[in-house]
Amino acid sequence: MTRLLPVIILLFSTAIQAQENIVQRVEPPCWWTGFKSPDLQLMVYGKEIASATVSVDYPGFTIKRIHKVKNPNYLFLDVVISPGARQGIAPILFKSKDKIVGKYLYELKSRKKGSAARKGFSPSDVIYLLTPDRFANGDTTNDRITGMTEPADRRLQDGRHGGDIKGIMDHLGYFKELGVTALWINPLLENNQPTYSYHGYSTTDYYRIDPRFGTNTDYLKLTEALHQQGIKVIMDMIFNHCGSEHWWMKDLPSDDWLNQWPEFTRTNYRAGTASDPYASQYDSALFVSGWFDRTMPDLNQNNPYLKNYLVQNSIWWIEYAGLDGIRQDTHPYPFKESMAEWGRRLATEYPNFNVVGECWMNYPASVAYWQKDALNKDRYNSWLPSVFDFPLYDALGKAFNEKEDWNTGILRLYEILAQDMSYPNPNNIVTFADNHDVNRFANTQNDDIRKQKMALAFILTTRGIPQIFYGTEIMMTTTGTDKGHGIIRQDFPGGWIRDEKNAFTAEGRTGVQNEIFNFTKIILNWRKTAEVIHTGKLRHFIPKDGIYTYFRYNRNNAVMVVLNNNDAPANLETTRYREFLKKYKTGTDIITGFKITDLSKLDIPAKGVLIIDLK
Repeated sequence: MTRLLPVIILLFSTAIQAQENIVQRVEPPCWWTGFKSPDLQLMVYGKEIASATVSVDYPGFTIKRIHKVKNPNYLFLDVVISPGARQGIAPILFKSKDKIVGKYLYELKSRKKGSAARKGFSPSDVIYLLTPDRFANGDTTNDRITGMTEPADRRLQDGRHGGDIKGIMDHLGYFKELGVTALWINPLLENNQPTYSYHGYSTTDYYRIDPRFGTNTDYLKLTEALHQQGIKVIMDMIFNHCGSEHWWMKDLPSDDWLNQWPEFTRTNYRAGTASDPYASQYDSALFVSGWFDRTMPDLNQNNPYLKNYLVQNSIWWIEYAGLDGIRQDTHPYPFKESMAEWGRRLATEYPNFNVVGECWMNYPASVAYWQKDALNKDRYNSWLPSVFDFPLYDALGKAFNEKEDWNTGILRLYEILAQDMSYPNPNNIVTFADNHDVNRFANTQNDDIRKQKMALAFILTTRGIPQIFYGTEIMMTTTGTDKGHGIIRQDFPGGWIRDEKNAFTAEGRTGVQNEIFNFTKIILNWRKTAEVIHTGKLRHFIPKDGIYTYFRYNRNNAVMVVLNNNDAPANLETTRYREFLKKYKTGTDIITGFKITDLSKLDIPAKGVLIIDLK
């Protein structure tokens, strides 16, 4: 039967090739057997396709119900895939007056062994975030693509510069040397917008990699190559909005596919209204239904067909590309009950998977509201496993610049961690010093390498899952967000053939760049096997005289971290840490490799850090 399948497909295709095929799109374009849920909903698009009758003849592939919407160019097909269904091609026929007017050869694939049990990123990982258009241009032939409205032009700060998937592939050795174990890449899906398309957050096709980055196959090869290097892959997704040039914007399925207003109405960006027990209906509605920007139409996730579409899109990419995680953009902005269902359905199919949501708020309690199993008074459960620690990011930006006082300076870090009782799972929180939406950390610290080292040491040893923004490891800096986001997401030096310097190599880096790179590299590679950092408990001491000390520990091991926020070296007496140090006689400074034989007093450089593996 398997050998006959290509012949059958060929004959079938030949028989109708002379006829007009009204089917223009079917999404998801293919599916897999073996999911816990047998249900699949297909969105079919084609001219007047709602007037056609639909049939399929394939064992285990059954159309249970056909939904028509206001627009006759759409059909939504409820399909049941039985447990006994096998991989193959299910021919879906569309007839009008007993004539075949359209067809789609729907492919069913078999899931890879262990797919459902895949483990997502965790505190054992360090995430490296990069903006693909600005990282490296490995294939100049895709800088200009017919049909894509914006070509590469490095002279434009907010234009495309030509970075692509091949550029990422070319530097797998760099990630390996640095020691990162997970890659979060800003959106790679098609963004066929006329301008400002490089950032990727205005999706115009949810099932297609932007051809200026490469193809779907190229992305699949990238994830496979990263997995071979022991590096996990986190895909950036956006369900709050799409791009104004998305293909369906010219012919919406229904009026409620988007959150529509009589005139352009912008969101108030007040994410706190989603959890505020006193929020007005006006403010809440404006937040969730207002548009993020004029070129970002706001999606209505309460539309049942769109909600299914988004859930299935996530499952499709997880299965197709073998993803290890998802980063969900602007997570509180969509309708939160629909996002909770999205999270629940992902967890049903992938119980060990991890998803981190961008919940950009300044207070731990506000962020904690969005983490799965939070004890919220309104009983809302997001089903979102992880959140970004924006309160800690905010504290990091201030802590090393302020004078030590009752509530300023390095105490800010202590106070934020002291509020971890708000989180249901504080270990599954992503920590960071900077990212693609904020000023680079070095810029906020007056390019002081000592402060950069303290920040990196802190996020790499405290609780949570650390994330590093590309270039932070070589202390890339900018003139600030007031100059535009394009300057924050600048090109990585050496990613383009004509670059004068190549910071991917030690020879191409300056002395300062090599100093911070080697510092980061040492901690990252040590951290890979430091289980006490991955799963150990955290115990910290109230900062005193500008010195913050904490321990990561388990039954057998302990690591002591000391941050000196003073402009002068410190000789630290460790008597107050006796509850830990009484068990240990010596230690090793993991940065220098120096053996410490006397733990009673420790010398810490000005604006310096010690990470001591206790013995």
